[in-house]
Formats: sequence, structure tokens, C-alpha cells
Amino acid sequence: MCKPQICRAKKRGKKCRPVPKAPILACTETMIELNFAKTADGLLPAVVQDFKTGEVLMLAYINRLAWEKTLATGKAHFWSRSRASLWLKGETSGNVQLIKEILVDCDQDTVVYKVEQLGGAACHTGYRSCFYRKVEGDGLSVCDQERVFDPAAVYGAK
Repeated sequence: MCKPQICRAKKRGKKCRPVPKAPILACTETMIELNFAKTADGLLPAVVQDFKTGEVLMLAYINRLAWEKTLATGKAHFWSRSRASLWLKGETSGNVQLIKEILVDCDQDTVVYKVEQLGGAACHTGYRSCFYRKVEGDGLSVCDQERVFDPAAVYGAK
């Protein structure tokens, strides 16, 4: 957590002026280090949750570059394993994830991004959550979710 700033004017018995609100992560003086060396490929899991409801929206992976971009911009960045490139969530679809809080586990090798999900869908298949299916008996069924967008219209037909 960031240390609160002490108002010097208050020490002298005067009123403090309000400080403009900074981005959520701007008060870090040094880069928060994660344990990227723990995995051979330098990728760490990032669980993404809705910051209001706690709903799990997705799981993706971050490398050092994605982590640094996330901290610098306040928008969720990941490392695309299939494209082997940096990925700003929502760059194509418009379904950007604004970081509200970041939790880091005890080993500093997993993070939880608590986000405001813009556009209503986190999943590239058009659902709000990537976890839109559940195991029932011997198969998978779609949970009570409807598609927010048509993936073919957003990403083009495959």
C-alpha cells in the first residue's frame, strides 16, 4: 500500500490544500516485484474478478512487460501465449478492464486483478465471463449467461 502523505501546512497550524486524485497505482516509488523467475517461461497467472461482485471473469498470464504496462496505465495487460505478444485486454473488442485493486499471493507468483469490466464481456466468445460453462454429469452445460456480443462481428469470421 502507498504511505499517506503528511501535510506540512497542518504541522504549522494551517489548512491543507486538497491534492489532485492520482491514478490508483501512481504512488508507487519502486516497481513492485513479482517472482517471474519461478516459471521457465516467465509467465504468471492473473485471475481477473469483477471488483463489485467478486465474479471470476477470466484467467490469463502476465510477464514482466504486461505487469509493468498494467501498473503504468491502470488497464489490464496480459501476455498472449498463442500470439506470443503483449495484449491490452479490450484493444480489439473495446471490452477494456480498468484496474481497481491488485492482490498478490504469498509467493509473489500469482495476482488477482479486481477490475471494472467495460463493454460487459470479458470473454472473447462474447460472454461476460470466460467461466460460462459448468460440469454436469459427463458433460458441460452453459450457465445462465447470454452472449453480450457476437465474436464473428467483432473479430471477423475464422
